[in-house]
Amino acid sequence: MVEFTDISKVLAGKLEGKDVHIHGWLHHKRSSGGVQFLLIRDGTAMIQVTLRKDKMDKKLYEKIDKLPVESTLKIEGTVKRDQRAPGGYEVSAVDMKIEQESEEDFPISKKYHGPEFLLEKRHLWLRSRKMQAILRIRSKILELTREWFLSHGFKEFQAPIIITAACEGGSTLFELKYFDRKAYLTQSWQLYAEAAISALGKIFTIAPSFRAEKSKTRRHLTEYWHIEAEEPWQDLEGTMRVQEELVTHICHGLAKELPEELKVFGRSPEELFKIKPPFKRLTYDEAIDLLKKEGIEIEWGQDLAWEQQKVLSLKFKEPFFITHFPKQVKAFYHKPDPKKPTVTLSDDLQAPEGYGELIGGGQRIHDLKEMMQRIEEEKLSPKDYEWYIDLRKYGTVPHSGFGLGLERLIMWICKLKHIRDAIPFPRTLTRFYP
Repeated sequence: MVEFTDISKVLAGKLEGKDVHIHGWLHHKRSSGGVQFLLIRDGTAMIQVTLRKDKMDKKLYEKIDKLPVESTLKIEGTVKRDQRAPGGYEVSAVDMKIEQESEEDFPISKKYHGPEFLLEKRHLWLRSRKMQAILRIRSKILELTREWFLSHGFKEFQAPIIITAACEGGSTLFELKYFDRKAYLTQSWQLYAEAAISALGKIFTIAPSFRAEKSKTRRHLTEYWHIEAEEPWQDLEGTMRVQEELVTHICHGLAKELPEELKVFGRSPEELFKIKPPFKRLTYDEAIDLLKKEGIEIEWGQDLAWEQQKVLSLKFKEPFFITHFPKQVKAFYHKPDPKKPTVTLSDDLQAPEGYGELIGGGQRIHDLKEMMQRIEEEKLSPKDYEWYIDLRKYGTVPHSGFGLGLERLIMWICKLKHIRDAIPFPRTLTRFYP
């Protein structure tokens, strides 16, 4: 059986002069003076393959000359260095087999296509250079995330997707029929994570979350991926350190390992290398004062909407924290600040450059009486949270955690105009196909 070499290994530069077998999709082609130049991708990278008319079977050469893009090929050839070729190397073909000839009418051409057309053809648009780069960056972020958590003593834990009660606002729950009962799709692993820390200690997850927000902004998805963490014996300041160290590790890792993919979006790797903890901190009160100085009408006690976040975010070149939000804008489990009970021990990590919130986190209420008081204030049913309340009865400890929106992180790092481009198949208020 023929052993095929990944294109990324060919481009690494250690196979110059060697004969290799590669396979992949015909991404683009052109011809000039009896030479065909094929751009082949295999999922790891793209490389130029050259076919010379005088060194190839005539019928095969002519067939390949008429071959539609997205046809699949097996290629045998010699690796040569050529600075004019993408990646600096090419494969000079000596033989080739057509695995499947694509149909002529591949719907995505070089001409301009609007966003709706590309969303309808998302299954094919994933093959574009832009989406390839985003998907590689997305994959690397998840790899770096696990790397950081595991190296710092966290264990991966999974929580249910089907739940019985809200973690965040009840108005943003997707309801579903669970046999003869009512259930919901999860907004966060939050409540279940608090149960698991007494078994595993420090934990994290990477999982989908669902929010039925009727929002058409460029920052909202109804299904998105959540990187979440929870720690026992941890306070607000401690969980903020985890957040800034994790984000820094991700940024530096991308800058080191995927510089060319970042450059596709105009993001200089050097910009990400400059990000270092500790990140700057603003209290909610300070943020409100800054907004008022900018002429923004906002009252104390209001949540910071996207428009206000953007104004603040444009003032920074690196991520920054906003802390100590009022009780009324945070979920019931956020611990009120003992020094100022009208605010909570909470934080939002904001991306710079106008991109806004990346992370929501903070310290949880661990005292039973305090928890019951907040449940009553929020007019929630204690019965719906009976098991969660139990956690405050048996072995309660101070604990903290956070949730990072993967697509929002990608959106900022890649300077994307819309969050739908940060996920392979976006789910929004108006779209759930394909």
